[in-house]
Amino acid sequence: MTKGRLFLVVLDGVGIGELPDAHRYGDAGSNTLGNIAAQLGGLSVPFLISLGLGNIVPLPGVPAAKKPRGAYGKMAEASPGKDTITGHWELAGVILERPFPVYPNGFPEEVIREFTAAIGRPVLGNKAASGTEILKELGPEHMATGKPIVYTSADSVFQIAAHEEIIPIDELYRFCISARSILRGEHQVARVIARPFVGEPGAFVRTKRRKDFSVVPPAETILDRLAATGIAVVGVGKIEDIFSGRGLTASYHTGDNISTLEQLLTLGNTLAGPALAFANCVDFDSLYGHRNDVRGFAAALATADEYLAKLATLLHPEDLLMITADHGGDPTTPSTDHSREYVPLLVTGAQVRAGFALGIRNSFTDIAATIADYFGLAPWPTGKSFYQEMVTAAEK
Repeated sequence: MTKGRLFLVVLDGVGIGELPDAHRYGDAGSNTLGNIAAQLGGLSVPFLISLGLGNIVPLPGVPAAKKPRGAYGKMAEASPGKDTITGHWELAGVILERPFPVYPNGFPEEVIREFTAAIGRPVLGNKAASGTEILKELGPEHMATGKPIVYTSADSVFQIAAHEEIIPIDELYRFCISARSILRGEHQVARVIARPFVGEPGAFVRTKRRKDFSVVPPAETILDRLAATGIAVVGVGKIEDIFSGRGLTASYHTGDNISTLEQLLTLGNTLAGPALAFANCVDFDSLYGHRNDVRGFAAALATADEYLAKLATLLHPEDLLMITADHGGDPTTPSTDHSREYVPLLVTGAQVRAGFALGIRNSFTDIAATIADYFGLAPWPTGKSFYQEMVTAAEK
């Protein structure tokens, strides 16, 4: 069994070009990295470029490295959908057969009726909306009446917003637990999300005490397998929420990119192998993709690039750093939703064959298969490992 550490970092929403079926999702022409680079004349990501980001596909103003120091490629999503849960579950080895339900016109009356009965009060909203816009619209009424705001988006989510001074955070979490128990069967959304906020009308601000209540993965994940084998599995960011805590031996629930990346550096200095550190950098999606903030997205990429370069210096000879994404989130399109895209795949470490082209992977489950291979476990039932072909001849 390998005694090393594998750092798997998901840049949430950082896609690299439309999938062949993107038009079925209304995402024809989406290309998160490509369109941002084209609009701004390039990207300030020297570390990712050194690994081979510009070698995956042509990106305006992002040069292909003459001698990439890492392995590079891109992955297609085999599961239907384009949401966070589906993408992360597939990375962990689970392919879904059907997408989670979405509610562009709000939730059915019977769902709202059962929810209001469970929490003992009526609600506001019940429609698809931007999280910031619905606070502007309904925040004042919520503060006056104490009615929580229920809304959804293009994703499979049941979101409950409440001012922390009107509905205490623990009560908001209880509301979410009630909703999670109600939303089953045909209405089993991927996530129920607590959306606490503070401030006054005209100046509401969402807080970092957001919490996701996800459905449990329908099958064993690579996280489950590793933990059962005695290998440490450390979640950073919202990984604990995405997997409902399952398969994790430790978790650091951070609420933004900087906190997540800082925690990764701490783990780079302290984590003992064998171990998987699985992190999600949420800001690309939540702060920039959903708000069509092109410059903010690019600036966040530059900051993440700096941190990832530091993390790479903390790798031991047997360690690996994998960088990928879970879906697209093109901020240059009129849509503020996720986009159905390929995701980049970059891998570095002393044992990685520099400049090795990983090609186009048919499923995110290749990550789970590679993780199993790296730790010397039985072959994963889905996906194809690229570990043996990626490592140097001396390591084979």
